[in-house]
Amino acid sequence: MWWFQSPKIAFGEDSLEALKELEGKRAYIVTDKVIRSLGYVDIVSKYLNEAGFNVEVFDEVKPEPSIEDIIVGAERLSIFSPDWIIGLGGGSCMDTAKAMWVLYERPDIKLADISPLLKLGLRKKARLVCIPTTSGTGSDASWVMVITDESQHFKMELASRELYPDISIVDPKLTLSMPKKLAAYTAIDALINAIEAYVLQWKNDFSDALAIKAAQLIFKYFLRVYKIKEDEEAREKMHNAATMAGLAYSNSQVGVAHSLGHAFGAVFKIPHGLATGVFLPYSIEFNAKESAERYWELAEAIGIKAESAEEAVVKLVAAVKELMKKVELPLSIKEMGIKWEDYLSKLDDLVMKAEMSTCNFVNPRVPTSEDLKRLFIYAFEGRSVDF
Repeated sequence: MWWFQSPKIAFGEDSLEALKELEGKRAYIVTDKVIRSLGYVDIVSKYLNEAGFNVEVFDEVKPEPSIEDIIVGAERLSIFSPDWIIGLGGGSCMDTAKAMWVLYERPDIKLADISPLLKLGLRKKARLVCIPTTSGTGSDASWVMVITDESQHFKMELASRELYPDISIVDPKLTLSMPKKLAAYTAIDALINAIEAYVLQWKNDFSDALAIKAAQLIFKYFLRVYKIKEDEEAREKMHNAATMAGLAYSNSQVGVAHSLGHAFGAVFKIPHGLATGVFLPYSIEFNAKESAERYWELAEAIGIKAESAEEAVVKLVAAVKELMKKVELPLSIKEMGIKWEDYLSKLDDLVMKAEMSTCNFVNPRVPTSEDLKRLFIYAFEGRSVDF
């Protein structure tokens, strides 16, 4: 038996109106200073005020949120004692909101102890709304949060089915201020979520449908958004695609591109989308020995014609690389300006951290430590995987 889970999702034009339907007295917005400077906090607060809420804001979320920052935020959250917590922003803001929510409800536990096996008993004090302002992580539709342990330079992959937001508000107008570079990082993240969800061992009919649709929308609309961010249709489709990909991987999982990317991002302090994106072509080539037929199906779904599964994998990798080139994403770690000597000195640490990732064991081809080491080296060199 398997479960499909999803938040209640409001999407499309003026979906922020859904905030007026919330019932309660106090709402706590978790965001960062950039989102606040763009006026989005004021917009959300206005809707909440109209619904009768007293609103307080925590705007100190940092990229790649740390345990220490979350503890500080949770202490302030507890003083305000809200009925609703609103995660407003990119993946870091939404993951921080989830983590603060857990500590607000369960101050007796440590974040590192969160797992699908631990009953948290959330929603006794508050419920959660996530409002993404980027089209990428899918955190608004997932039961996962990624929190950085700065002392260990390690990204913790924390998951509990209780962490699904109660409501996800997918309003495309909130993406209008995304810089092109951020749009590229987040779009490749959404694409990885969709592709990995479709080939992993926990794939299923429900996640398959969302993964395919998300991949189709990303390949069709992302370049339009990248070239003309005022393209309203393309922005809406990309925003929907990111949440669909989030739903897909939340009901399937993510794989080796994420285990490599989480390790790489933590050690070299690289933004999540960029850190995972550089590994996407190599992960497809690595997994093809076990999932070539699945990649063939996915390739056909996005309009790639091939006479065999092997040809489809080659063409899919080429299509991914071409998309990455067009949005100025690096195709190798070397292109990111990291020197081989620095990389080599941290290679063992990268492998160790990647080995600890829960993403590996559901990957279609479960990597050994030697596989992970070779993938890190091949991705540095930009070399096609031949093992």
